[in-house]
Amino acid sequence: MKHHLLTVALAVAFVLVALASGAHRRGAVAGAVISGATAIASIVAIGRSVRGPKPLNRALAVVVVMFMARLVLVVLGVLLVHRAEASIPGFVAGFFAPYFVFAAVEGLYVHSLNRRTGPTA
Repeated sequence: MKHHLLTVALAVAFVLVALASGAHRRGAVAGAVISGATAIASIVAIGRSVRGPKPLNRALAVVVVMFMARLVLVVLGVLLVHRAEASIPGFVAGFFAPYFVFAAVEGLYVHSLNRRTGPTA
């Protein structure tokens, strides 16, 4: 889990530095912050949920809940960015560019749990 969390933190930092200037900066930074915060929360929640029986099922439940939370946060983010007269395309790019990296890290983490789930037939 530590490697996954470190990868996510480095990706968030890289995206924030890359988006620090330009016309779409405010929207892009807001998208990157929301994407990064939900990714870190998801990795931590997955790490805590794997204790006990059926760790893979619990981890997948966390992934589903965080996906739904991200859906709501994207809608709220677009509304807030529009209201602040910031760049909506910047927000979308700032959210989804790192999101795909974070989703891959989460998927790899959940996949690594599959190898620890009891004896095979």
